[in-house]
Amino acid sequence: MSKIPMETLNQDKNCPSVTSGIESNRSLIYNGRYDMPISTEERALLRKIDWHILPLVCIIDFLQFLDKSAINYALVLGINDDTNMSGNQFNIVASLFYLGYLCYQFPNNYFLQHIRIGRYIGILLIVWGGILAATASAKNFSQLAALRFCLGFAEAGVYPCLILLISTMYRRSEQAMRLGIFWLCNGVALGAGGLISYGFGSITQVANIHPWRWCMLILGLVTIVVGVICFFFLIDDPRSLRWHYNAEEQLMVEERIRDNAVMRTSYVNHDQIREALREPRFWCFCFASLFLNLQNGAMTSYSAAITAGFGFSNMNAILLQIPTGLVDVLYILGAVFLSQRIGQTIYVACGCLMGASIGLLLLEFIPVSQYKLVGLYFFWGYAAAYVMIIATISTNVSGFTKKIFYNGMIMIFYTIGNFTGPYMLVPSQAPHYIGGILGYIGANILCILLLLYARWSMSKVNRRRLTEPPTEPTLIEDDLTDKQDENFIYRL
Repeated sequence: MSKIPMETLNQDKNCPSVTSGIESNRSLIYNGRYDMPISTEERALLRKIDWHILPLVCIIDFLQFLDKSAINYALVLGINDDTNMSGNQFNIVASLFYLGYLCYQFPNNYFLQHIRIGRYIGILLIVWGGILAATASAKNFSQLAALRFCLGFAEAGVYPCLILLISTMYRRSEQAMRLGIFWLCNGVALGAGGLISYGFGSITQVANIHPWRWCMLILGLVTIVVGVICFFFLIDDPRSLRWHYNAEEQLMVEERIRDNAVMRTSYVNHDQIREALREPRFWCFCFASLFLNLQNGAMTSYSAAITAGFGFSNMNAILLQIPTGLVDVLYILGAVFLSQRIGQTIYVACGCLMGASIGLLLLEFIPVSQYKLVGLYFFWGYAAAYVMIIATISTNVSGFTKKIFYNGMIMIFYTIGNFTGPYMLVPSQAPHYIGGILGYIGANILCILLLLYARWSMSKVNRRRLTEPPTEPTLIEDDLTDKQDENFIYRL
């Protein structure tokens, strides 16, 4: 049960190789661009894992994004008039989701170490589905505000659960692609949400119920059904008997567990938390998450309304969310492909942020209102950048408590960014919101600088470890952190 140290690394990018004696651990051999290929038998095992894990993970992520974005479509389906909201009350309702999201992160870290992930995800889905369905009965601002806070509270645990599940089930070299696959469902949800909401908007009041209420009710019920399925059928342990492994597959699973450097434990290791807090890259990733998600908070709740502000009718504004989802999918696909191709996840994230900034400039300075859609679509590159950041953290943090703490804190800063981002769109600056747009561009630039510093700090450690390789193997049962494990090589 050891992870074999790497002795040498061939720097010829056209011929990656290592010294003999490490074939059993070949997936750890990483030179910034290539990973050694896995066997045909392991590819079959990987397909087996994919077919059991990814469909449910993708459905969960799809529903999570669609359910929290339902408020975006409800805005153009008449929620303000139906509940007598005025002024900035909708702004408050939209933001309270992220306040609930923030409040649940610390309890979530505890539950992640003490409850089986599959059961836990199922419970979260059932609870938030019930809250979303109950939102259909809201009559006023106070009720909407309370339910929106509770929805954020219930949804807050899902992303950390899914990220931990992927990092537990897959090799480090496989995680970026799988994280990208399930994050693609955000883009699919954007597009599908436009179609679904357009369908609800086309319905006149049935049983004297407004279209936005039908939207909340039906989406909530669907989420509850998926929650029940996850509770009973989502496999969350690579060693589970439900996989029905043969003897050869069991050996490969043990090898894969050594590779991903995740030793699950219910013990909270406070030393690993203190180690994370002392790392400069930890704060770089946290603040990068905050700065990047300032714009996400605005777009998740206001993209349909912003589109309507370009001169489109409310129903057409909903339909125009469909290309937004397509662009999001294309950005993520391109980012995942490029990062796998060149082995440079952080550089790809920086490129996506540059694309997002260009989109924001186009959104602000294109003179014809309806042509501003080009900028609105182009700037969704920030979503792909966030996928790359999550993939970087997933593959470069070991130690079970440290990994959970990293993910939890990233979610906290993600939440703060999403909560505060909408307030940068000052109503007095409508419809151009120049202050908010320039603020988002500045945040993207700061995010790029933080990511480059984090990359430099990890690269420096890699050079030392490759130059002075350790002589002792690592025992995965020791639950060492990436800092303690001298055999650990960061994926940049």
